[in-house]
Amino acid sequence: MSGSPSASAEDSWLVVIDPQAIFASPDSAWGSPFFADVIPRIRELADSFGERVIVTRWMPTADRSTSWGEYFAAWPFADQATSDPLFALVSDAVGLSPHPTLDLPTFGKWGGEIEAIVGRGARVVLTGVSTDCCVISTALAAADAGAHVTVVVDACAGSTAENHAAAMQVMGLYPPQITISDTAAVLAGR
Repeated sequence: MSGSPSASAEDSWLVVIDPQAIFASPDSAWGSPFFADVIPRIRELADSFGERVIVTRWMPTADRSTSWGEYFAAWPFADQATSDPLFALVSDAVGLSPHPTLDLPTFGKWGGEIEAIVGRGARVVLTGVSTDCCVISTALAAADAGAHVTVVVDACAGSTAENHAAAMQVMGLYPPQITISDTAAVLAGR
């Protein structure tokens, strides 16, 4: 762990990135084998954050005339209607937040939509899946936008153990804007 958690203040927000069937199911090409291990920690953190929890969902609504067209050609199983059960929250993620899910067609979830909720320069704690795609994309964009980011290493699930570790190593290169912490330290700071 690098340093103390920077998002331990009462005004921080928990962002749970994409706890959806498409990333959690072992039958999915995008399923993380570690998702079941992290969801209890995500729930524990969400309980601690109360109403200051945002849950995101990745949706296949990107413009196919852009590079997303090639992406969906490479991953046709994910090119489904947004109502497909693949995009539903896993049952353990239902009710984590009193707010509607933030549904976006991008890997990174940081942008105007989330900043309108949490505020500019907010303190955010990131959890979810996949560490090596949507979590890292969100963390780097949030840091660029001036947010104070804590990534909870044991509440994020990667596509593989190696990819999870590599993404954490990269995000660990961005202090003081990004801090790597764990569930126990974040909870202790609340």
